[in-house]
Amino acid sequence: MNIRKIAVVTAALAAFGTTSAVAVAAQPAATAAPAAQAATRQFEGTVVSVNRDARTFRLRDAQRGTVTIKVTSNTRFQRVGGFAGLRAGLTRIEANVRRSNGAWVATFVERSGGGGRHGGGQDG
Repeated sequence: MNIRKIAVVTAALAAFGTTSAVAVAAQPAATAAPAAQAATRQFEGTVVSVNRDARTFRLRDAQRGTVTIKVTSNTRFQRVGGFAGLRAGLTRIEANVRRSNGAWVATFVERSGGGGRHGGGQDG
């Protein structure tokens, strides 16, 4: 009788383990798509132009080419003077952006200090 109970418990655990493995394997696929859409990128370079009406600016990144970046009310600025402080020819501008509705939208724009620590932690 004890052997039968052990066999039933073993079969139940095996079935549970298989079900859990399938559920765990399926879970990352469901969360991978939103994470890929929300991925941020960083561009760094010289401001080529500013369109105040469209609230966009074009940034020439030496490695990635020229991109158009949209600024929203949620965009944070540091050492630039806000969107009003952006002007063509301004160098060492870093922009953290995310893709939204086919456009690059800035989450953070700053003038780099030239310390060579691109994308590093903030020292507050």
